Amino acid sequence: MFSNKPKENVAAPLNIGPAPTPKRVVRSGSVPSIVSPELTVTGTLNTSGDMQIDGILEGDVRSVGLVIGERAEVHGEIWAEDVTVRGRVIGRIHARKILLCATSHVEGDILHEAFAVEAGAFFEGSCRRSDNPLGDDGQKPAPKQTASQPAQPGLVALTSLQTS
Repeated sequence: MFSNKPKENVAAPLNIGPAPTPKRVVRSGSVPSIVSPELTVTGTLNTSGDMQIDGILEGDVRSVGLVIGERAEVHGEIWAEDVTVRGRVIGRIHARKILLCATSHVEGDILHEAFAVEAGAFFEGSCRRSDNPLGDDGQKPAPKQTASQPAQPGLVALTSLQTS
């Protein structure tokens, strides 16, 4: 108990139990693409990995995993395996798994396999379960439109226009 021998500084192992499981599994060695808060993007974003949007996107996004930050805005369609919305989305969402957090504001339809909503989330639109939300567009075909006269002389008139 009382000794003149110096004590060895050996740290006792801490028994803190199993390591906590992360909320999100990182996909095989890839780093998520990030749209930072001060960035505004106009156009379509496509990635075969994960993406986090903290800025403003005026366009569509396709990714495996997608997180939309609290101050982020997306004005367009979303296709992703796993979507977490904390910010604002104006447009249709196609996802296998979707979570609307308490801070989210979503205006648009949602096509999903699994859907969860936290208390406080804002959602205006319709949601529909689908076995294949990424392949099913959930829309009826657009009606055909016709143009009767050419816009300028010398141009051929368009007899029918079909959008896909």
